[in-house]
Amino acid sequence: MTDLDVLKVFCGPYGRGGNELGVVRDGAAVVGEAERQRVAARLGFSETVFVDDPERGVVDIYTPSVRLPFAGHPLVGTAWLLDLPELLPPAGEVPARQDGEFTWITGRPAWAAGRRTQRYASPDEVEALPAPPEGEGWLYAWAWQDEAAGRVRARAFPRRGDGIVEDEATGAAALILSGELGRALNITQGVGSQILTGPQPDGSIEIGGRVELAEVRSL
Repeated sequence: MTDLDVLKVFCGPYGRGGNELGVVRDGAAVVGEAERQRVAARLGFSETVFVDDPERGVVDIYTPSVRLPFAGHPLVGTAWLLDLPELLPPAGEVPARQDGEFTWITGRPAWAAGRRTQRYASPDEVEALPAPPEGEGWLYAWAWQDEAAGRVRARAFPRRGDGIVEDEATGAAALILSGELGRALNITQGVGSQILTGPQPDGSIEIGGRVELAEVRSL
């Protein structure tokens, strides 16, 4: 038996929104990809992280149906929990930092491939979308709230058929959008989550947000 930390990642002001994340600090307690996939499916979070080396930051990330080399909200949440200067998911070295109430990680758009962005005419059109919209494949629907200020309204639909109909806050898709637009963004996603982004000179992108501990329970 081991503990599971349940976090809320990319919380908005006053604790609104936030995407739930399960973090198994003792990753050695769940051995092998098949067993980790089974645990992630049973938990039902959009992602679950298994920490294989808490000192070096080696982590393994799963949705209910697939293993991921990189993901935004799991790495932001785990960086906050472990308070390390970098994490090591399968994709590569991910720098991390704390800045007041925000936790930041840095990733590359190539690590988040497979997520398509689609611009809509207004935030109202984004909010009116059914969950999920018709079609296949990962969709990040967005519209400008205030283009001059870089403020965006977004919703995310994995459309994987694994029970995650809509993702409350999606750092990897925010990273992709920030890279496509080539500018820093302040994104409101889901029911009130907040994601900040900042493109870097080397083509990487920082993504940041607030993290809260929701509960600790037995796995």
